[in-house]
Amino acid sequence: MLQSPCSGKMPVYEYICDSCHQIVSSYRQRFAVAAPSCPRCGSNELRRIFSVFSVQRTYTDVYEDILSDRQLTQGMMRNDPRALAEWSRRMSSGEKSPPEYEELTERMEKGEWPSGQIEEKREELFGQERGKPESD
Repeated sequence: MLQSPCSGKMPVYEYICDSCHQIVSSYRQRFAVAAPSCPRCGSNELRRIFSVFSVQRTYTDVYEDILSDRQLTQGMMRNDPRALAEWSRRMSSGEKSPPEYEELTERMEKGEWPSGQIEEKREELFGQERGKPESD
């Protein structure tokens, strides 16, 4: 069963890493307990931030919510890019996504399959065309 890191526990405090600016959510039984280290860069320079009240949901809760949405599941069965974009947004649960991912999701919300853009990004990252190894 997949669960969020603070699933069902309170209080959850949020911190921001002064080194890499990652926002970190952490369950703390007492406020006096030292701040956690950053999971991204390992820095101990985390500062507590104030956040809005929210209810933590497990990934299972989010997934079950998606499966109960008949319109969304039917769209995914028809390979509708808008449905895939909605599924992706729900699964991210408000987490910040890289700009490239946001751009792909926005295109899918408009009904476009960004397959050409995916291929271009893959070539940019790996420096080779599909099926053709790089020559020495």
